[in-house]
Amino acid sequence: MTTWRKWGVLLLTMAVLGGCGGGAGGNGSGEPQTSAENPGAVKVKVFKSHTGIGTIPDPSDAHVKYIAEKTGVEYELMTTPPGSEPAEYLNVMIASGELPDILRPIGGVEQTLIQQGGALPLDDLLPKYAPNVWNSIPEEAWNIVRSASEDGKIYYVPKVFLVPERAPLIRKDWIDKVGMKMPETVEDYVELLKAFRDKDPNGNGKQDELPTSGREFGRWMDHLFAIYGVAMWEGYPEWDIYDGKIQYAGVTENMREAIKFIRMLYEEKLLDNETFLNKGEVWQAKINNNLVGSWYHLPANVRDRYNAILTQAPDAYIEAMPIPKAKGFDGFVTQKSMGEPEWMIPAVAEQNAPNALKLLDFFYDPANEEFVRYGIEGQHYVVKDGEKVILPPADDRPLALGMKNFTTAEDMDKRIDETFPKEQRQMVKDMFVVSTADARRIAGDGLPAAVYEGYPDIQSHKLFQEYLTKTVIGELSIEAFDEYVAKWKASGGDQVTERVQAWYDKVKNK
Repeated sequence: MTTWRKWGVLLLTMAVLGGCGGGAGGNGSGEPQTSAENPGAVKVKVFKSHTGIGTIPDPSDAHVKYIAEKTGVEYELMTTPPGSEPAEYLNVMIASGELPDILRPIGGVEQTLIQQGGALPLDDLLPKYAPNVWNSIPEEAWNIVRSASEDGKIYYVPKVFLVPERAPLIRKDWIDKVGMKMPETVEDYVELLKAFRDKDPNGNGKQDELPTSGREFGRWMDHLFAIYGVAMWEGYPEWDIYDGKIQYAGVTENMREAIKFIRMLYEEKLLDNETFLNKGEVWQAKINNNLVGSWYHLPANVRDRYNAILTQAPDAYIEAMPIPKAKGFDGFVTQKSMGEPEWMIPAVAEQNAPNALKLLDFFYDPANEEFVRYGIEGQHYVVKDGEKVILPPADDRPLALGMKNFTTAEDMDKRIDETFPKEQRQMVKDMFVVSTADARRIAGDGLPAAVYEGYPDIQSHKLFQEYLTKTVIGELSIEAFDEYVAKWKASGGDQVTERVQAWYDKVKNK
């Protein structure tokens, strides 16, 4: 654990035990505050990271005012400053006493709050103040949430995503330009990547194509691990069934083979050799600038990237790539459907909890679905040819708070129809057909961060990231994988595995 993180956790514990903090608008009293801008409305502070491009709306913002009129709640959006690490920032923010009324937890902070008595139990409050939330989320998800605490209470609202969120994506127009077809085997895939490298599919006369790419620490290249049946989530190894028992995918033979494969791609310059240097915005810019042939991301979020590519390649077309077959391995797209912490309320904000839940319930109410999707005309969308068209993100445009994270296949179809241009809708729907066929919900779906208590190095995946990076770029041999596994076990891997098995048996038997 870094010194900064140690201080963050220490301060957070002090804050929780001492009961310090504002909550309810941060006035230190816990009393809800009324709004000056929106008479009759109560203020609710909402912390949410990864909000994207845009400015923080103020109380006079049309989106804020509309929700205040409908709910009697004026939301105040709080987020992380540019360049800060969200989990560490949240720890220190809470420890400093600037507690929001409702927050989206990151990096296991929900377990710190639960264990230190700093999280508010929601079992009785949800049915009363957020009936749409309570009734829409399946009982299986609530049971997974209950398994995250020793007293079996509900301390957070879970994310529920019943379709595969992520998929291997590939430039179909590049496949056509190099005269090949969608790969069926891993050998086919390698030959296709070589053609991407050598045959100028972006047509600019330069050998600047990146056949496939990822981000620093080996993140967002899950498609390369998926071929070998490795459960991964945005570059973090997950827990799934291997050899008949639940295991950390990062120490399996599947992982060894995946790393061996990725190392070969790196040596052959089929994997972007700057992968382990790529910050998120750099990686995204490479995709947007018509340089990357194969990558891993969210089909539902492909619109802005695709539109950027179209400015340079008008015939561009993106498809989901079925997982290429590797002999002896069952490849799959990792699916996590329910149980991940989405929203929780600090205990010190208890008096304002009814208002925070009313705000959350607004986003889950079917009557508000169209507003939640589009926002304010002229600010978040325009009407073109009789249809609402969502405006692209902009630095000078206020963000619109979104709080719902519940998605079914029907919801996704509707989202695609309502947020993509007509000519792009079938392309995106086809992506979900392919990824759904390859998706598998992993055994560790909903695993609580409590299993890592006392073992921060296991939770952080830092050891895995270090060995992955050094092995792929050639600083370590593939035989170093055995050394890595031994270190992982020595740092608490076996103890964490026992906890995971106990959790899995508990959830499985519900």
